[in-house]
Amino acid sequence: MNRFTLQLDEIKAAYAAEPNPSLEVRLERISRIEKMITANEEKICKVLVADFGVRHTIETRLAEFQMVYQACKYTRKHLKEWMKPNPVDTPFFMGGSQAWIEHQSMGVVGIMSPWNYPVQLALVPAIAALAAGNRVWLKPSERSSRTSGFLASLIQEYFHPSEFCVSTGGTDVAEIFAGLPFDHLFFTGSEDIGKKVMRAAADNLTPVTLELGGKSPAIIDASANLKDAAASIAYGKLLNGGQTCIAPDYVLIAQASLDDFVQELKVAAQTQFSNPEEFTGPIDDAQLTRWQHLVGDATARGAQAIRLLNSDTQASRNFEPVALLNVPSDALVLQEEIFGPILPIISTSDVASAIAYVNSKPKPLALYWFGKDKNNMNRVLNETRSGGVTINDTLLHATVEGLPFGGVGASGMGTYHGKAGFDAFSHRKSILEVRGLFGLNILRGTKLARPPYGGKIERLLRWMR
Repeated sequence: MNRFTLQLDEIKAAYAAEPNPSLEVRLERISRIEKMITANEEKICKVLVADFGVRHTIETRLAEFQMVYQACKYTRKHLKEWMKPNPVDTPFFMGGSQAWIEHQSMGVVGIMSPWNYPVQLALVPAIAALAAGNRVWLKPSERSSRTSGFLASLIQEYFHPSEFCVSTGGTDVAEIFAGLPFDHLFFTGSEDIGKKVMRAAADNLTPVTLELGGKSPAIIDASANLKDAAASIAYGKLLNGGQTCIAPDYVLIAQASLDDFVQELKVAAQTQFSNPEEFTGPIDDAQLTRWQHLVGDATARGAQAIRLLNSDTQASRNFEPVALLNVPSDALVLQEEIFGPILPIISTSDVASAIAYVNSKPKPLALYWFGKDKNNMNRVLNETRSGGVTINDTLLHATVEGLPFGGVGASGMGTYHGKAGFDAFSHRKSILEVRGLFGLNILRGTKLARPPYGGKIERLLRWMR
C-alpha cells in the first residue's frame, strides 16, 4: 500500500503542476493512444489470441480497435466545444450579474478494466479522462494477463507514468487499487465486484462510475421479421463467444412464433459462425466450466438444449453454443448473467407479459426490441428501464459516440462515451460574477437583503416572487 500511495502522490504532484492542460496538450495525449494502437494492431491481435485461444483478427479490429479510433476521432472533433464555459441565465433581481459553468479536470482518475474487451474497455474511458484534463492510472484485468501485460508495456512506451500509468496484478493489487484516494474511480465488470469497488472507494469518498452488466432481454414482437431478428440476436449473442456485457441474455417471444424463431436462429448461427476460427473461445478454463455448469443445471431441471452450430465442426470448439427451451424459473441460467454462448428462450403471451417479465428482474444494461408495431415498441420503451436500447438489432447503441453508455440500478451508475465521458471526468464548477444594474452599485448582490430587516426586505420579497 505504501508503494501505491507514493506512486499516487507523484501523479497528483504532476497534476498539480499542470491542473488545466490546454486543448493542444489534451489532443496530443489522445493522439498518442491512437498512434499506439495503429502501430501495434498485429501484435495486439496475437496476444488476444493467446488469451482467448481463438479470437479472429476481424472481430478484434471491429470490437476493440474501431471503438478506440472512433472515440479519438469524435473527441478530436468536439473537444474544443466541450471545454468552453457554458453561460447560465441569472434572475432579474441580480441586475447585471453573470453566471457560467466551467468544466474543470478532477485530478487523477483510476480505471479498472475487464478482460472481455481488454483493449477498448481500458482505453475508451482513458481517452475521456485525458480529454477532461486528468491524469490516468489503469489497473487491467489479470484474467487477460497476456493482453494486459502487453498493453501495460505499450502505455509505458508512449506515456510518462505521471500522465498515464498501468499496474498489473491479481486480486490483491485490485483491492489495494480500489482503496486508493483517487479523484474519480471508473470500474467495468461484474455486479459483485462492483459492490466491493464501491465499498473500497467509500472510505475516501471517491466518486465512482460503475459499468456493470445484467440480464439484457431481447423482446420479439408479433410484428417482427423472425429471420432478421434471429440473425441480429445470433450475432449479438455469439460475438466474442458471448462474453459481452450488452449481449442479449435471453429472448422473450410468443409461443406461436417459438418454433419458427428457433429454426431461423440455427440457420443464422450456422451462417455466421460455422467457421471455428471465427468463434471466440472462453477466456479461461474457469469460464468454460461455468458455461458447462449452467447448461448442465438447466437440462437437469428439464430444459431442452438445442445446438446452434453444425455437429461436424463441434470438435474444433471448446464449447457448443446452445439455445435453451422450457427453462424452469429456478435454473441458474435465468438467475445469473450468462456471459457466454447460451441463449434461454422464454415464451410470453403478449407485450404486457413480456414487459412484466423484464420488470420482475433487476434493471438490465441493454434491451433489444424487434418488430414494426410502434404502439408496442413505445409501450416497451416507456414501461421498462434499461441502460440503453437498440431497436431491430443488437449492440449498436453502444457504438454511437453521441449516446451516453451506462447502466441503471444493478447494471451500473454513471455514463461515458463522447460528451458523457468528458462530463463524467469533469467537475462542473458553478461561477457567479456579481454586478450592479447597468454597471451601477444598485441591485448589487446581497445589498438589498442585508439586515436590519424591515419594510425594505418585505417589498423586495414581494418583488422577487
